[in-house]
Amino acid sequence: MASGTAANTRRVLDAGLVAEALREAPVGRRLAWMSERLGSEWRSFAVEAARHFRMEALSMADLRRLRPDFDAIGYSDCLRRGILVGREDGQPLPMVVVSDPTDHRLMVWLGVRLRGVPVRHGFALQDDLRAALAAAEKSIKAMDSVSVQAETAAPDAEQSLRLSISDIDASSSPVVRLVDSTLYDALRSGASDIHLETGPAGMVIKYRLDGVLETVKTLDSLEIAHQVISRIKIVSELDIAERRIPQDGRFKVYSDGRDIDFRVSIMPNLFGEDAVLRVLDRKHLTGQFKALTLDTLGFPREALDFIRSTAQLPYGLLLVTGPTGSGKTTTLYAALSEIHTGLDKIVTIEDPIEYQLAGVLQIPVNEKKGLTFARGLRSILRHDPDKIMVGEIRDAETAQIAVQAALTGHQVFTSVHANNVFDVIGRFANMGVDSYSLVAALNGIVAQRLVRLTCQACSAPAPADPQLLRRSGIAPERAARAQFRRALGCAQCRGSGYRGRKAIAETLRLTDALRDHMVQRAPLTVIRQTARAEGFRSLRDAAVDLACSGDTTLDEINRVTPVE
Repeated sequence: MASGTAANTRRVLDAGLVAEALREAPVGRRLAWMSERLGSEWRSFAVEAARHFRMEALSMADLRRLRPDFDAIGYSDCLRRGILVGREDGQPLPMVVVSDPTDHRLMVWLGVRLRGVPVRHGFALQDDLRAALAAAEKSIKAMDSVSVQAETAAPDAEQSLRLSISDIDASSSPVVRLVDSTLYDALRSGASDIHLETGPAGMVIKYRLDGVLETVKTLDSLEIAHQVISRIKIVSELDIAERRIPQDGRFKVYSDGRDIDFRVSIMPNLFGEDAVLRVLDRKHLTGQFKALTLDTLGFPREALDFIRSTAQLPYGLLLVTGPTGSGKTTTLYAALSEIHTGLDKIVTIEDPIEYQLAGVLQIPVNEKKGLTFARGLRSILRHDPDKIMVGEIRDAETAQIAVQAALTGHQVFTSVHANNVFDVIGRFANMGVDSYSLVAALNGIVAQRLVRLTCQACSAPAPADPQLLRRSGIAPERAARAQFRRALGCAQCRGSGYRGRKAIAETLRLTDALRDHMVQRAPLTVIRQTARAEGFRSLRDAAVDLACSGDTTLDEINRVTPVE
């Protein structure tokens, strides 16, 4: 290639050019300076530079294969100095990756820090290395750096619950550091619950991620397990001496500039006590969206239109049903957010208040003080409300009052535990609610589930096993048109093959024919057949659609919904 300057006549990277770069360019700019002098494309030059400095040239794909070893050199040092120490399957020696092999000070520092440990040397572009460090940072667990030994004294009740790496490192109590790091890691990973399970040999710590439990740490000491539970009790203001009966409490932490609530359930078992901590994080609830709306929940269009239209009716009862953790409360919040214009008085009674809505009167249930759902709802009706949200109908009295409120011109949103929209009818009948009153008040029912989605980074097309298709109840004709995918597992999805969840729903609008059946107490089979004739689609139908489109797998929909 012709060149107009003497500097550009160099064709290869040699010691002379390196020496010139050391004189002319500052640290961090030397490689770019040499690339310009050679007239080389940046990535092509990276390969030549690695060869000259006797290092392995690493692409972004190569960096992804490395398992970062932050025990050798901590993450903060790696980020500040632009380096990475990692291990690769099948390679006995660790790899030290740098982005500037001309930085003599850095190479000396590495030699001292690694204390003569034999390593392989790699070279990667600075942007690639930064991206790899950013990806690795998401997988760092604060609890991995916490070692615990049994303490003779109980943890300090006044220990701050400010959660950050620096706060955790500053604590003098190993058990406090373990508990705080467990909370910190749970928030970073997006866990909805933390399970602390005491066994004969110690404790297993699990996170519920995307609706499935995942073990994150094991403690091999029963004494430490007891101290961890005691720490949880102290911050929750529970009785640490009482180990024979269940206890419920809550506490608050401050992390990343926001307050986060944890709801605590302590349960005795054969070896001590278990604890489950429910994370109530408003930022996690809404994700990246500034406002929680029905559109952000990912419902199919038909279900979304039904919920929106039913929520905008002037009066009546909208029921949302599903198991714990299926997103019922989030759906109710989203519906309230959309209809909240400031023109109506909106009052909620909840246990607990999981999301703060501006301009809405939100009342927390306090059973210890006698404020139950039934008592609170009765008082709300004297508070001139237009729209009411009852967090959950748990008993006959609350059900009766909610129905009467819907019949007297109020719009009532509530949830109830049932398997599907048809079981709700039987649930209210068992509570003693008059069928005519229920039919007159009820506008519609929504049953929902959350289904894990296949990871976009690692899932691959795969034909479904014929036996699995039969177990899933999918006809060969439907399977032939489907685009099934297989969950493989990678770093981005923590090896599960799934990343994120999507809501599926079945909806039931009360038509005249359905109302007649319900008043006459017709069998559920008749009610279901009538709904099908009017276009009803079940949760299973929605789940099969997701699997056939490749958004999830047959194994996942069989886990979440029964075969019809």
